[in-house]
Amino acid sequence: IAGDVKDPKFCESAVKKAVKAFGRLDILVNNAAFQLHCEKLEDLHEDHLQETLQTNIGGYFHMARAALPHMKNGASIINSGSETGIFGSKHLLDYSATKGAIHAFTKSLASNLLERGIRVNAVAPGPVWTPLNPADKPAKDVAKFGQDSDMGRPAQPEEISPAYVFLASPVTASYISGIVLPVMGGPRG
Repeated sequence: IAGDVKDPKFCESAVKKAVKAFGRLDILVNNAAFQLHCEKLEDLHEDHLQETLQTNIGGYFHMARAALPHMKNGASIINSGSETGIFGSKHLLDYSATKGAIHAFTKSLASNLLERGIRVNAVAPGPVWTPLNPADKPAKDVAKFGQDSDMGRPAQPEEISPAYVFLASPVTASYISGIVLPVMGGPRG
């Protein structure tokens, strides 16, 4: 379902379409993100900042709020965090701040929903080869993407997805809520 998670009405519509198609909603994965590299804080324009905040934090709030009336005991919300939310990033100032906020939101919402039996966790990937990463970089920098990670390369999406499947499972992760699971290819990401 294509749309803009900054718009609460879109989020409500997307959830309703999913519930209509599948009859229920057991898992919500918040994975929308916006990022632009910036050399200096002074170069971070207000419209860029607002786009990042509204997409990366606002979108997660809107989707969770829209989904919760349809989620029952045993359901799971999984938020996409980032290693930048743990370690920061000197060229992704606003993005790093939003990912840190997502980690805090995950823990807070997990506490809030504990009595309802809805688990909330986050996955914090290191560099992952997705269309988001090379979108705002020159071609020469794209070739180096992920080389400074512990494994010396970016992850492929299929190396990260098992973390989401694990956290979504009511069997293997039924006693896990409020964690940020780092999947960074090493201790330093």
